[in-house]
Amino acid sequence: MFTVADMMTLKPHTLSRNDTLFDAKEMMQTQSIRHIPITDDNHHLLGLISQRDVLAAQDSNLKSIIASHSHSPLEALLEHCMNRNIFSVDSHAGLKEAALYMQKHQIGCLPVLENKQLVGIITNSDFVAIAVTLLEMQDEVDPIEQDNLDELGDIDIARDL
Repeated sequence: MFTVADMMTLKPHTLSRNDTLFDAKEMMQTQSIRHIPITDDNHHLLGLISQRDVLAAQDSNLKSIIASHSHSPLEALLEHCMNRNIFSVDSHAGLKEAALYMQKHQIGCLPVLENKQLVGIITNSDFVAIAVTLLEMQDEVDPIEQDNLDELGDIDIARDL
């Protein structure tokens, strides 16, 4: 059985409760990530900031700029805006169970804890990577012949705006 430990990102990028939403935004952009665990000095998980949280703050920032010239919500400390009611998983949990849990609860990541300390993170992007690997393995076992591939034609992929 595959476990979360087999696919998780080890030692994920983290921030502290005294960092700001702006710090989170910068880290997300430079590291190409969408979820940042908030930890204390002992790597205990305190909360989580998602890209959605940052985008919501930016939206409220636009409204506040129009209304007045107050400080940006991105200057808020993570301690005041992090999600504290978060789901986490043990590294020995089954990979399938973690995926089903994320799907059922519509969450984008699960911080991975061992002895109450953050050791990793598994995200929906990790499960997409697993799916791609499985599809590639299937192609190696049962390759589509070139003639059949030509008959399939182009696949239309559209992005809803």
